[in-house]
Amino acid sequence: MAHAHGSNTKRIWTVFGILSVITTVEVALGIVKPHSLHHGTFLSMSLLNWIFIILTIVKAYYIMWAFMHLEGETKSLRWSIVAPLVFLILYLCFIILVEGDYVFEVFKNSHYKWIF
Repeated sequence: MAHAHGSNTKRIWTVFGILSVITTVEVALGIVKPHSLHHGTFLSMSLLNWIFIILTIVKAYYIMWAFMHLEGETKSLRWSIVAPLVFLILYLCFIILVEGDYVFEVFKNSHYKWIF
């Protein structure tokens, strides 16, 4: 029984460490905003945005893997839970970024003024 407790404690600290490292990288990139990543584009979106999206999806997957105990489930069950969430997160990011860029371009190139 003590062995299982020790391995669970080690597992929790491992998950905490991995999620902390990913979060620290995200925060550091958000503060520093390297010029090459912030102004470089891929598919009409900043490379920095792509990095944030990818790291967020990795964190979400790892949280589900560890805290929802998906590592012990069958592959088909894991993918039936993870795939729709990854798709919906990517879709939401795409919609928000495309619509936000459209609104920005409308205000930038028209006679409408920023009032907020």
